[in-house]
This record gives sequence, C-alpha cells and structure tokens, in this order.
Amino acid sequence: MSTTTLNVKLITENLADELITGMQNASGIYIMTSFVMQSGVRLLAPHLKGAIERGAEVKVLAGDYLFVTQPEGLQALLDIDPRLEARLWRSMGTSFHPKAYLFDYENGEGLLIVGSSNFSMSAMRMGMEWNLAMNAKAEPYTFQVALDKFMQNFYHDSTLPLNEHTIALYEEGYRTYHRKNPELIRRITELEEEEYRTENPGSAIDKPIVEDDQTPIHPRFAQIDALEALERTLEEEYDKAMVVMATGLGKTYLAGFFAQRFKRVLFVAHREEILFQAKRSFQRIMPDKSFGIYNGVLKERDADCVFASIYTLGMKKHRESFDQDQFDLIVVDEFHHAAAVSYQSVIQYFKPKFLLGITATPDRMDGKDVYALCAGNVAYQIHFIEAIRRGWLSPFQYFGVYDDTDYSSIRWLGTHYDDEQLTAAQLRQALADKIYDAWTEHKQTRTIGFCSSIRQADFLASYFQDKGISAVSLHSGTAGITREEAITRLTNGILEVIFTVDLFNEGVDIPSVDTLLFVRPTESLTVFTQQVGRGLRLSGQKSHCTIIDLIGNYRNADVKLRLFATEGETKGTAKESVIPSVPVGCELHLETAVINLLDELRRKKLPHRERLHRTFLDLKNELGRIPTYLELHLYGRSNSWEYRNEFGSYVGFLHWAECLSKEEEEVYYLYEAWVRDVEKTVMTKSYKMIVLLYMLERGPEHWAESITAKEVAPFFHGYLMEKEYRRRIDFSDNDSKRLWEYNETGVSQLIERMPMTKWGSAKGSMTRFEDGMFSLRIEPAHEYRAILYRWTKEICLYRLHHHFERKEQKQGLPQ
Repeated sequence: MSTTTLNVKLITENLADELITGMQNASGIYIMTSFVMQSGVRLLAPHLKGAIERGAEVKVLAGDYLFVTQPEGLQALLDIDPRLEARLWRSMGTSFHPKAYLFDYENGEGLLIVGSSNFSMSAMRMGMEWNLAMNAKAEPYTFQVALDKFMQNFYHDSTLPLNEHTIALYEEGYRTYHRKNPELIRRITELEEEEYRTENPGSAIDKPIVEDDQTPIHPRFAQIDALEALERTLEEEYDKAMVVMATGLGKTYLAGFFAQRFKRVLFVAHREEILFQAKRSFQRIMPDKSFGIYNGVLKERDADCVFASIYTLGMKKHRESFDQDQFDLIVVDEFHHAAAVSYQSVIQYFKPKFLLGITATPDRMDGKDVYALCAGNVAYQIHFIEAIRRGWLSPFQYFGVYDDTDYSSIRWLGTHYDDEQLTAAQLRQALADKIYDAWTEHKQTRTIGFCSSIRQADFLASYFQDKGISAVSLHSGTAGITREEAITRLTNGILEVIFTVDLFNEGVDIPSVDTLLFVRPTESLTVFTQQVGRGLRLSGQKSHCTIIDLIGNYRNADVKLRLFATEGETKGTAKESVIPSVPVGCELHLETAVINLLDELRRKKLPHRERLHRTFLDLKNELGRIPTYLELHLYGRSNSWEYRNEFGSYVGFLHWAECLSKEEEEVYYLYEAWVRDVEKTVMTKSYKMIVLLYMLERGPEHWAESITAKEVAPFFHGYLMEKEYRRRIDFSDNDSKRLWEYNETGVSQLIERMPMTKWGSAKGSMTRFEDGMFSLRIEPAHEYRAILYRWTKEICLYRLHHHFERKEQKQGLPQ
C-alpha cells in the first residue's frame, strides 16, 4: 500500500516494486543500507545488472554493524557485475543504521527513498515496513544534499572496498560473533543508538563572506619562491606538481597567482567554505575573469574559473558533464586528501595541461602517500618551522599540561576513540578546573579551543561563562550566532574564547588569534598540524602564538612534539629526547608529569615489527591482495625502507608474515642472498637498477642470462634521456652531458665503468663482471625463474622510483 501527497509517497509494502521501477531509467543508483541479505541481492540483482549494462553508475554501501549482514549477501553483491562498486562500512561497534535508496536521472529528476527497509527479501516484499519516497523536484536541495552525503559516507575512512579478501575477513568476524551471540536479533533493537555524527559541519548554502577590500594583491614571502619553482616546472615540461606550504603562507593565493597563466581553471576542494574563500581570493587576483561554484546546490559550470566540491564531481554524471580537456589547470586543494578514491575518479577523468596539488601536510602519518599522484614532483616545499625561522610565520610558546585522564581505558575504534566513553571522561569538573587554570596562567587575548565533541565544547563554554569569561561554543549545531559573527567578535576582542569542533582545521583565516587551547587527544597528526597553523599567521596584534596543550596517555602523544622540532633534527631514534629543540624565538615548556609520561609511552610503544605488520595489513585489506613493493611505498603508512632494514628485504618480511606459498618459501630459502643484494646494493645513481631493468625486460625465461654493456647501451641511454628529471638528477654531470647525443662507445664505457664493475666487485655481490660480460652468480632453476623474476622486478621498480623521488624531494627543499 502507498499514499501520495505532493510528490511525496508513503510506502508500507512491496518496496521492491518501487525500487525496480526507479532503476529502469536511472543514470545513477546509490544504495546505503545497514544490513545486506542474500535474498535481497537475488531479488534486485537482475535489475542492477541491467542498469549497469545500460551505462548507469551503481554504488552500494553495506554495513557490518552487529554482523547481521550475511557474507553470502556480500558475495552475491560482488558477483552481479565487476562495474558495480560496493564498499563495507566498518562500524567498530558504533551504530550504523541507514536505509536509503537514491536514483538520479539524466533529465534532472531524482528519487530518494528512506525508511526502515534493509536489503532483504522480507523488508522489500513481506515485512511491516514504512518508507518515504520523495521526488527530487519537490525538494531539490534535500536531494542534492542526500547525494553529497552518500558520497561522503561511501568514501569515508571507515569503509573498505568489497572484494574477495575483505569478504573473507568479514566472514571470519561474522562466524565468531554468531557463535558468541546466538540471540542476535533481540540485541539489535536493544543496542540501537543515535547515528554517529558526521565530521563535516559545513553547509552547502553557507553564504560567501562579502570582501570589501578589492585592492590589487601581489605575491609575497613563500609565494614568490613557490611561483619561481612552478615556472621551472613548466619549463621542464612537467604536467603535474605538488606544493607543500605551511598553513598561513597563502596556498590559495599562490594557486590564484599561478592560475593567471591559464584560460580555464578548475579548483577542487572537500569543504564548502574553502570553495567560497578560494573564489574570493581568485577574484582579487583576476577581477576580469568569471567565477562559478559547482556543488550540490549551484551548477555555475560555464565560468572561466570553476570551484567544485569533490563530493559533487565524485559522481559520474556531474564529472562527465564536463569535457575531459575542458580545463587547462586543475588545482586540488588540501592535496593530502587526494589519495582517496573520491579524488582519484576526478583526477583520472580530467586531462588538464597541468595539475597542481597544494597542501600543508603531505605526510604519510595519517594516510596514504600523495607524492605518487604528482609523479614525485614536489616543486616547492617549506615546513612551518622553516617559515618561522624566516619570519614568515609567528613564533610560538608551547605549554604541555598534564592530563590525568586514562585514555587506555577508552575503546579505540580504529580511527578515533569511542565518542560516548571519551565524552564521559572529559565532562569532569576536575578536568575543567585544570583547563581553566592552565588557560588563565598562559593565555593572551584571543583563543580558539579545539574540542573532541559538541558536548565537550558546550560544557567548556558554559564553564568559562560561569567564570565570567566571554566564551562561545561554535559547531554545526550552534544557534544564535553564525560562524562569521563569532570570528568578527573574536577579532574585535569582544569574544575571548571560541570552543569548536573541527570547524577551523582547514580554510579559515583569523590572523589575530594568539592562543590555541587543545583539550582533545591528538588522534590525527595531520589535523593537529593544521590546527596549530591557525595561530601562526602574522598579525600586528600579536608578537607570538601561545599553544596550551593537554597531554595524556592517548595515541600519538609521544610523537606529536616532533612537529615543533627544528629542521634536520634526528627523529624517531631511541636516543631522541622527548623535548625537541625549537627555533630561535620559540619556547617549549613541559610539566614534569608530561615529561615522565612521554618517556613511559615511548618505552611502551608498539613493537617495531608489529607496527610494520599492522600497517601492511591495513593496505592489504584496502587492496584486497598483497601489495607490490612500490604500492607499499606509495600507499603504506610506514616508511617502506623500514621493511628492508628490519627484515633484509620486503620478501623477507612477507616470509616472516607468513604470506608466501610453500613454493615461494622454497625460492626464498634458495635465493635469499640475491634478493637481499638487489635490495641493499648501494645506489648513489640509478645506473645499477637501469641495467637490471634491461635484463628484466627480456621476460621471465631469459632475464637471468648474462649481458654486455654494448647491448644495454641503447636502453640505458633512452631511459635516462626519456624524462627530464632523470636526465637532470643522474645524467647531467660533465661526463654524462657529453653523451646526451647518443654515442654507443661512450655509453658502453660508462656502463662498464660504473654499474657493472662497481656492482660486480662489491663485497658480497651476487653479480660478476668478467671478460666484458655482466652476469649473476646464481642460476635460477627453471621452475623457480618466474617467481624470482617477479620479486626482482618489484624491487627494481621500487628502487628506481624511490631513488628519483628522494633526489627530487631533496632538491626541492629550500636552501
């Protein structure tokens, strides 16, 4: 039965009929459901398959909450069609209860169905269910917000791509849980709770701030150096680059100045406020051009400069509404997000003349490495410590205050602490007293307090107000004061403190802020770096920034202070002091209890091998298979060279981690010396690996056969001359420059003298160079040759990439 009123329909039975009808002409089908049953997949599979074959984009997000979802259902979903993209939400015990079905159509229409029905036969055909269907034309804004929210959830950090490996992982947990919890269905209703809040507090209809100052603006400080570096990049015919600039140095303005060289520009960001702020910045630099916003609400696609939400462009129909070569320049803001799948679909689709990524935090501490996305080309890089030393950012005075909260007793959910448990620990009078006393002792005039939750922000704002302090809690649920009003009052000195939750991590400039108060555990070092940057902008109203930081036994507490260390200081060694040295003009003060805590945390740190294994498993789960050596380097959270140092080789690690087959184990035992030699042979230049790559190019059957320098010479010369950066880094000294015009004799002599003789004569080398022949000291058995070939090629490609990446980054650092 269904009832209809003004494009809104109540569906109380046979939801499947509505879904099947909705799929028939849809260009996009987006399903998010907490539970997936095999019966529901079988019911809809033919219709989903038909939609895909018609060219529709289909994405399904399923949940693992309470292990109700059937592994058989996930497998059936995977079997529908390889073009169907499915992901699994890892709830970590937190409620995940959405039931939403979205259908997007080419003619601008859309259908949103939300209610009680999960992905099962009973829910769609026979059960007592209530669902509400809404035509997009009735509520276009709501429909667009729903699409954007779906994409945010679909590519959330808590999701895994659905593949054979992740299904097997889920099934293992499913079987274990059901053995322990036979009365599962009863517990579902008992354990329902409010949905975990989204971290994106921005609103798609935030009005842009009107900026009165339209006076001409010119590059300054680091922007000048970065623009010069980008000019060199263009001259060297690169088509992509990354710029790493500390928060406060004007990355957006830099992008605007660089964009003057291009006709059509696309600026991509993940927060709405960043889009509007970037638009205003570009308008000041290029007032004669046209500017448009492209997000869930606005579709100003024909402007010279388009500022687009990644969540809107992440949908196929919006992405493909643009020609692939429509933009000459694409700027990806906060580029450290760009390794996410949502960004990859955009980056891979468009074919600009140049791709520029800008970020303050490219580090792999919190996610995948992004260097690979710009081919390792870091055009310019400056850390905030170096910027402080040059006088481009404000110096700081850091005060580490002891927090006696026992975070080890709070459940860790993979990427964050359990909200309820953390909030319960934080909303204590004694802790509020400590926070207030520390703030009173060290504060200056204008403070931003970074909190974990809305409840903590409200609690502390109320506490400070009771003490007579002008304070406000500012977050997505704040009523009575807008973000712009709060910023204005803080700047004018009317407000003393703003307590906030993730509103000021990225894209907000308040130069007059002179005090930062951290009352939350540092779960993400990237976010912590961004938040510190909020107080380092230069201002005539301050001489320095005061940082008041509560430090307890939470994750990353023992490494966060490295962010304040001077450039070049030893990091990560056993002898490292818990108190790093800071730049001249800065100060770092830690309470004695904090120093003792940090010493204890470092001693208890997760053993090195277990940490490497954990980060390997994270990547393996993401890919659904064992990563190659190069993938481990590009996307893994740990430094790739740590595996070689700890286990002798990446293959050695795989053996330790029991990831090798019986046959592979035998190959490893027989040829371990060769694997270690390829891994560890010294490389001041790339020459050894180029020779090895030539050998590998001959294929699994013949790669280990001996060679002469003469036969390698054309490949060797072509490889180095093919890319400008290879030539510049390894083939531009006086001797090599004479060989830019190919000379067989000269190149052959160079190969004999450098890689062949040096590698063959090195102590313990598994190669030899005798009578003009370069050969291996091993003769791989025929049945093992393919395995050893694959391992050798992985190491060779990894070492070549890592060599040029490291050299390029070193050359890109400011002198």
